[in-house]
Amino acid sequence: MVRVVCIFMWLSVCQVSGAFIPNELNRTLQNLMQHYKISNQDFFNQKPVFPREPLKGNAELKMVYMYGVLEEYEKLLGHMLKQLPTPSPQLATSGTRTASLSSSDEIRSNLMKVLSKMQELKRNNYKEQAVGNFKVQSKALSELTWIYEEASSLADDKRRRRRRRRQTRIRLHQQA
Repeated sequence: MVRVVCIFMWLSVCQVSGAFIPNELNRTLQNLMQHYKISNQDFFNQKPVFPREPLKGNAELKMVYMYGVLEEYEKLLGHMLKQLPTPSPQLATSGTRTASLSSSDEIRSNLMKVLSKMQELKRNNYKEQAVGNFKVQSKALSELTWIYEEASSLADDKRRRRRRRRQTRIRLHQQA
């Protein structure tokens, strides 16, 4: 989970050179990265959560892919929010909120900001890709056979690779 967040943050920070990420969102992501820190080895393991390769190609495919990625980030951020401790009660001093937030309250607030920005981006720019759209539903159903076969094939390949590695280790161990 932490690895996913860090890669998300890293991908977001990489885009900072463009004019698309507001400064406030960039600062919020930087703060979250400090909390969800992982080792450099895990961070730079050449295994992104969402590969960039699908972003090369026609614009319609990019839009569908990005909509799916935004959906997954909504789920991920929601899950991260649920993992945080319950928010502390709002303490008031002379009718104003205390100046300092607890660490988990600050993290919760930052996650909510990011989630809000992701939802806003999706709502404003990806309406046609919404799963409630009849065209999208029809296309998705027609592509489901291919997707199902591809997903099954990938899972089988992964199991076979693990089995081969395990068998190789057993043989090497028996020879030694």
